[in-house]
Amino acid sequence: MQPKILIVDDDARNVFALTAVLRAKGYYCISAPDVKDALAILAAPGNIKMILLDMMMPDIDGYEAMPIIRKMDMHTATPIIAVTAQAMVGDRERCLAAGASDYVSKPINVDALLTLLKKYI
Repeated sequence: MQPKILIVDDDARNVFALTAVLRAKGYYCISAPDVKDALAILAAPGNIKMILLDMMMPDIDGYEAMPIIRKMDMHTATPIIAVTAQAMVGDRERCLAAGASDYVSKPINVDALLTLLKKYI
């Protein structure tokens, strides 16, 4: 069974690009355009092995979403990779402090992302 990755991003271009790359590497991807939809997916049985979470989204952002996800019994230990265009000093630490397992900045270095996937899945 292919590892299932949830991509949470409000930009369809990012979802399309990530899905194409990850499917080519043998991962099964599902996506949510916002945190509300992602939480509904995560609440249902679904065998999600990793979450790629865009940090800057309207309504609920990734910083607000991570503590909510971490309180879900099924996802206290699910790896969450923070995906953000913010690459300033301290942004990585802020993501990790909010509950991320790791961090990648946009534009995404595919090799670095694949290394993280191998590390956590």
